Amino acid sequence: MARKSEVTSKRAATAASKVLQNPNTSKAAKSAAGSALSQRKAPVKVSSAKAATAASKTLSSSSTSKKAKTSAGSALTQKPDKKK
Repeated sequence: MARKSEVTSKRAATAASKVLQNPNTSKAAKSAAGSALSQRKAPVKVSSAKAATAASKTLSSSSTSKKAKTSAGSALTQKPDKKK
């Protein structure tokens, strides 16, 4: 698995925390937010394929909040590169 040196920014981590606290947030958004939050200060961690899929669904949904999309974007940028 390829390693990424990226970490979740403070802004994205704050957004992810608020997404996780909101009882009305979708399961996909919470999965992506959890992945982003777990990578706050861990540059060797990467998002799993399942979390990346959840992040993609969150970003493509028109009913998702800006905070959910912020944390999903962070999780998605930290997924491993595809093998060639």
